[in-house]
Amino acid sequence: MRCLVTGATGYIGGRLAPRLLAEGHQVRCLARKAGRLRDVPWAARAEVAEGDLRKPETLPAAFADVDVAYYLVHSLGQADFEAADREAATHFAAAAAAAGVRRVVYLGGPEPAAGGEVPSPHLRSRAEVARILLAGEVPTVVLRAAVIIGSGSASFEMLRYLTERLPAMVTPRWVRNRIQPIAVRDVLRYLVGCATLPPEVDRAFDIGGPDVLTFREMMQRYAQVAGLRRRIIVPVRPLTPALSSHWVGLITPVPNAIARPLVESLIHEAVAHEHDIARWLPDPPGGLTGFDDAVALALTKVRDAQVETRWSNASGPDAPAEPLPSDPDWSGGTVYTDVREREVDAPPGALWRVIEGVGGEHGWYSFPLAWSVRGWLDRLVGGVGLRRGRRDPHHLQIGEALDFWRVEEIVPGELLRLRAEMRLPGRAWLELRAEPAGEGRSRYVQRAVFLPRGLPGHLYWHSVAPFHAVIFGGMARNIAGHAPTR
Repeated sequence: MRCLVTGATGYIGGRLAPRLLAEGHQVRCLARKAGRLRDVPWAARAEVAEGDLRKPETLPAAFADVDVAYYLVHSLGQADFEAADREAATHFAAAAAAAGVRRVVYLGGPEPAAGGEVPSPHLRSRAEVARILLAGEVPTVVLRAAVIIGSGSASFEMLRYLTERLPAMVTPRWVRNRIQPIAVRDVLRYLVGCATLPPEVDRAFDIGGPDVLTFREMMQRYAQVAGLRRRIIVPVRPLTPALSSHWVGLITPVPNAIARPLVESLIHEAVAHEHDIARWLPDPPGGLTGFDDAVALALTKVRDAQVETRWSNASGPDAPAEPLPSDPDWSGGTVYTDVREREVDAPPGALWRVIEGVGGEHGWYSFPLAWSVRGWLDRLVGGVGLRRGRRDPHHLQIGEALDFWRVEEIVPGELLRLRAEMRLPGRAWLELRAEPAGEGRSRYVQRAVFLPRGLPGHLYWHSVAPFHAVIFGGMARNIAGHAPTR
């Protein structure tokens, strides 16, 4: 079948596409910018169509001749994500119907129990998207999953960092709520299987793993699997979801803008009410993956640096891309730059390995305290901070997150261009280059570029300019010095 995967730059979509290809399906991915999928390992075997679900005029070509369309996008983290998701789902359903698509598949959230608390905005939006797609003309399957356990998922990162960093903690009451987590491998198995369901299947299904646990029990079980001491967890009443999200944002890499809707969803019990999906897609031999096994598998992937995708892979629709800092004719008014060059007594390949390894555990090669403070300040104003780290300690792909940067361009062996995603009164890029200098030597070229937005932008640049000699100068000197001479 020809499958259209939306959200292929995200956590689930980036894992589903190669699995559909492995099953022999043809895969077309819808992306706002085709280049975002250029470096993924399976890119050469898939087709990429440029389009935006919020711009219906861009969709007909992407949906043409498609048999199965997967809706795997969400606008979590945006100011008005409910309106954005409503608009995107409406356009998706209309485009699928117009193109004669035979099946729509949507991965949504759990259905809150009837008569319970008012649904959180996150769950309310997921339920609304499900209703829009089910009301469309195309037979639709909605898979309702609670917490997904897998390396790189936002829910797993929350669980992991809270448990590892806090041997004792005061927690909100929702840690006592029951949850039925599911391993990411089982979610992907269901998604792949839905491609071949008969057309009369037009409904929602609850999906969950074999264990029903409270979040508190999940933290204790995680600690046991990870070889940590039993955690001291004391639930208290005063910690509201808003306060809890700040607490999660402080401890984990997940920023407040994403942590808050996730935390608000945890005030509801999320337990599967049925397992009807097994009628069409039976459980695998040995059953679905248990919580402990899912955690062990995820930790192995993290330890071995084999994380396929991460929650931070996806970037928002407002991510700036033009003009690029390398454009010869820069437009847009004042541009501030800081350029540093160093001769390196090492070949370009050795210098490049240091460049491609920046960030994450390797750090930024200058004044670590200053980088840490900048990350903390960004978190305080709702930004992503430095804790997103990197997916792989040695290799980067275009479009992936790197601390509070996003990889905007990478030319292996030559250029790494990063776009800033911290909160700034303007737009910023950082370019790192390795250039040959003859006789086994190379030249390191580092360029920081800032486009100020209004008076605050100009004031910001001039206020930090005195520190550039220390931060950017030290960075250039140390990166050049870390390149091995042989």
